[in-house]
Amino acid sequence: MKKNTLTREFTVRGVILGALITLAFTAANVYLGLKVGLTFASAIPAAVISMALLYRFKDSNILENNLVQTQASAAGTLSSVIYALPALLMLGLWTGFPFWQTALICAAGGTLGVLYTVPLRRVMVVQSSLPYPEGVAAAEVLRVGEAQRHRKESDTKGQSKSSGLRDLLWGGGLATLLGFMSSGFRVLAESISLWVPVGNVALRFSAGFSPALLAAGYLMGAAAGISVMVGLVLCWGVIVPWLTAHATPAPGQALSDLSTQLWAAKVRFVGAGVIGISALWTVGTLLRPIIQAIRRQPAQASSVTASAQDETDKDMPRNWMLLIGLAALTVLFLVVNSFVLQYMPELSDAARYGLTALCVIFAAVFGFLVAAACGYMAGLVGSSASPISGIGIIATILMALSLLAMHAWVPAFANSISGQLGVGLVLFMVSVILAIAAISNDNLQDLKTGYLVGATPWRQQVVLIIGCMVGAAVIPPVLELLYNAYGFQGALPREGMDPSKALAAPQATLMNQIASGIFNGSLDWSMLGLGVAIGVAIIVIDVVLRRSGRGSLPPLAVGLGLYLPPTIGTTLFVGAMLGYFIQRAIKAMGEKAGKTWVSAAEERSLLLASGLIVGESLTGLVIAALIGFSGQDAPLALVSEDFAPAMWLGLGSFVALCVFFRRHVLKAGTQQA
Repeated sequence: MKKNTLTREFTVRGVILGALITLAFTAANVYLGLKVGLTFASAIPAAVISMALLYRFKDSNILENNLVQTQASAAGTLSSVIYALPALLMLGLWTGFPFWQTALICAAGGTLGVLYTVPLRRVMVVQSSLPYPEGVAAAEVLRVGEAQRHRKESDTKGQSKSSGLRDLLWGGGLATLLGFMSSGFRVLAESISLWVPVGNVALRFSAGFSPALLAAGYLMGAAAGISVMVGLVLCWGVIVPWLTAHATPAPGQALSDLSTQLWAAKVRFVGAGVIGISALWTVGTLLRPIIQAIRRQPAQASSVTASAQDETDKDMPRNWMLLIGLAALTVLFLVVNSFVLQYMPELSDAARYGLTALCVIFAAVFGFLVAAACGYMAGLVGSSASPISGIGIIATILMALSLLAMHAWVPAFANSISGQLGVGLVLFMVSVILAIAAISNDNLQDLKTGYLVGATPWRQQVVLIIGCMVGAAVIPPVLELLYNAYGFQGALPREGMDPSKALAAPQATLMNQIASGIFNGSLDWSMLGLGVAIGVAIIVIDVVLRRSGRGSLPPLAVGLGLYLPPTIGTTLFVGAMLGYFIQRAIKAMGEKAGKTWVSAAEERSLLLASGLIVGESLTGLVIAALIGFSGQDAPLALVSEDFAPAMWLGLGSFVALCVFFRRHVLKAGTQQA
């Protein structure tokens, strides 16, 4: 597929616009990830915003829009480093997020993630039958926008250029309003939680009122949402009650407090076991096709008949890759060396350089394997559904066991890589692997979009590296802002802060617990083992369901239901069910209204959901800034914390949001038809 050589693709304004969108979406993803452990894919909303803004320039085109969304998509992926870095504050090693260390870790890991997937583009994107759901969807959005801008009817053009942005603004505006009413003014509660005593145990029924979680559940889909609910029922209906019935509460301790304590100390590790074995299963099923793809690449590359002048088949030159890769590894070596020098000053220069080199080699080699696996997983199930956190758990266990072996067998490290320092080094390196995994997970998805619209691969690869640089510069100050405003569970910046308002940072907490447990020998392997056993059973059920055509039960989602707080899991389930019933309504009405109606309604729902996520996340950042500048935990509060109607007002507002979501999507579709 060749494109007109006069078409402007790589432009200064496109890079600037992509950087601005990256700023906003990176900040939103950092907030959402720390709050609930989930991030959102930003490629499609970035494409819509890009089209709406670039429409004003007569010489803009689909390829320039594609590069903007490619660059901005780094926001939805590089922020995955938050799954590990906050744990360094929980350990007490950091008192904040040092800008250069944090930024360079993100930049080096993200750059390696881009480079590792370049050799896989042709066999996994061009010559593969992998569906790449998000990449195909983003390409369709770009194509529709390009087709609409060329329509002759001025009224249609005027409507099309702003409709997508208007849907995003609807979602963002509603999420902003509800965010200020709950987190800011505190008139609305953020969740509801009821305990029902049953004998010597108490059953918990909880739900959150977060618009972002509702939208995240909507985007997850029904199968994943039901799987999360299965995990919740298994957790709070079986495992927690069983442990509570066999535990002895402290004097005066309520059953609800005992149940919550057991869930945090034990049952979350069951969820970690399910997540870990699910990630291993996914990677294991993909090893053979990945190896075959890599082996076939040289022969297939030499047999490509496309002209050398066809830029749609040109990857980044090898000498560029070598130079950029060498620079990234050098930066990584220097950053890790500075970390080791800061916290392990007793090591000799030779021992420090050797330890640094081994850590970098581990990250580089394991990162490449992860990049191949994640790239393939993105092609199968999409970037959002790939088990990045599970990959982080596996990396944490392997890295911790490797350092323990070095501690035991290498005399030079006998008194250094142990305790909190060893845990800190593990988590520091896992953050690099997470950056590699996340960006590689996203890169091939973007290249699929570019392939479908006729873009130049090497230009996409370059702008994605630029996106990594911008995101790397944004992440440290956003992390610092959120930490000072809210704190993290287990790490509060000031005395007297309300721990219940702290951000959960669930993956960072879990990886800290796993690494610390391995180093001090306190890790409850029985709970992890139980999780692995449950995960194996769920994998078998999932395989049987898929082969019989009766649906699926994604094991990773079940693990999330066990691991995440019930206020999160229940809301995800509600969002998934909302999406299920809306999709059924769209399908039923679409039989009469036609494909155009269905396409319009589905696009409207996707952009409205994206707006809810972005709106709540950015509102959280604004409130965080107000808290940080004022020094008060609730500078905008209009009522006291014990305002009784808040819970029911919050529930009513949440129900109203669900009703509005459904009516807006279907009504808009009817008007389009």
